Amino acid sequence: MAGVLKLCMAQMTSANCHAPNIAFMRDAAARAGDAGCDILALPEMAGLCNRDFATAKTQVVAAQDDPFIAACRDAAARHGLWINTGSTPVLGQDGKFLNHGCLIDATGAIAARYDKIHLFDVFLKGKRPSGESDHFAPGTHGTVANTPWGAMGLSICYDLRFAHLYRAYGQVGANVIFVPSSFMVATGEAHWHVLLRARAIENGCFIVAPAQVGYHADGRRTFGHSLVVSPWGEVMCDMGNDGPGTAIVDLDLEQVAKVRGQIPSLRHDRTFDMVTTERAEND
Repeated sequence: MAGVLKLCMAQMTSANCHAPNIAFMRDAAARAGDAGCDILALPEMAGLCNRDFATAKTQVVAAQDDPFIAACRDAAARHGLWINTGSTPVLGQDGKFLNHGCLIDATGAIAARYDKIHLFDVFLKGKRPSGESDHFAPGTHGTVANTPWGAMGLSICYDLRFAHLYRAYGQVGANVIFVPSSFMVATGEAHWHVLLRARAIENGCFIVAPAQVGYHADGRRTFGHSLVVSPWGEVMCDMGNDGPGTAIVDLDLEQVAKVRGQIPSLRHDRTFDMVTTERAEND
């Protein structure tokens, strides 16, 4: 779809309770509205960043009752602004949490919902196991939202390492894919930029990746470097790691069709068989 999408991207150091995060979001939404932005994009765990399960359980509620989502809906309607909430933990049906995100339209209605599919269960040297699946249940489906600017795909953080999800979004026409994240410093330094650029290049789309940054009340440290990447793989915005804030970026959506027209790889899939050879014998 032709046209320019005026994006406000927020980088946060989310707290381990809702109130400070709601206050930050409201300020960011006001700034985005005053600047004439179309959409505000927030990071993973924007609503609540608390890895202490015992205290988190006293705060996490069902999505329809969540105070952060409710505040985002109010801010969207107040400022005539779409908001990607990034994510916040909400109660699932099995007693575990869901890492849950919404896309809210400019009237405050929820246009799309997404639960993080791929959970962060990794074992980095010198770090305690991440174990996201200990307390979170996985989502079961991808989500593409129809918006005034075309189709937009929703994902969250660790999903980034699963290229087939993004290819599926690209093949159904998503011209913007959101990757709200809370990357660790070690993996961020090694993988963040290259993975985000790869997903943009592979699918000829804009990648919008607002991130958490800095030292958090629950003890974690996050990488920052919220990025916007063009369909050609160019980094249009990198917010660095100095702290929270907002950045405004204009996305020329005509670039998507131009890039996909030049390199139509989304139409070039071929089926194939996998052959595993036996180890060659020495002469």
